[in-house]
Amino acid sequence: MGLFGKKMEIPSAREALPGRAERMPIPAAHVVTGEPIDGDFEGCERILVAMGCFWGAERKFWEAPGVISTSVGYVAGHTPNPTYEEVCSGLTGHTEAVRAIFDPSVTSYEEMLRVFWESHDPTQGMRQGNDRGTQYRSGLYYYDEHQKELALRSRDVFQQKLSEAGYGKITTEIQAAPEYYFAEAYHQQYLAKNPNGYCGLGGTGVSCPVGLVEG
Repeated sequence: MGLFGKKMEIPSAREALPGRAERMPIPAAHVVTGEPIDGDFEGCERILVAMGCFWGAERKFWEAPGVISTSVGYVAGHTPNPTYEEVCSGLTGHTEAVRAIFDPSVTSYEEMLRVFWESHDPTQGMRQGNDRGTQYRSGLYYYDEHQKELALRSRDVFQQKLSEAGYGKITTEIQAAPEYYFAEAYHQQYLAKNPNGYCGLGGTGVSCPVGLVEG
């Protein structure tokens, strides 16, 4: 156990809770955009990230130009179809995640990376601000080799900017996109339904230059 009784280490598959086969039911439509929350999204691209409490993180992406749908869920753990309470226990290995679907004719993966890096502090390990535990770790999960290349390059570019500003090493885990488990319906677009709800998201104030990411 770590700070304030929160687990600060990811459990092994053997230690993880068993979970269940049933997928979490979700609303058909996005509260803000009116688009489906899940579907084929033909002609669109997607980004999958973890950056602390997913309520505030999801809002950052649905507010970004070119994003047509977002959702929140759990990734990079062991327990199939976990509940929020199970994830909070630290016994599933998951981190809170956001999946954003965007129109590449309006925006780009590089721009989505900028939103990701600038909207949280990726140097904090198993926490984000006052939120502590494995479920709040930073993560960037790529869907193909091109996304992998851009993700790694953007990390290196942003690390240089952070170091110049006095920040430490980026702790973001970057790996192939794992199974994405939708969170419960009440978590989807939470801050649109609860405008005064908790956000818990704060960036470093350091800019990630998209042009350098592309180059």
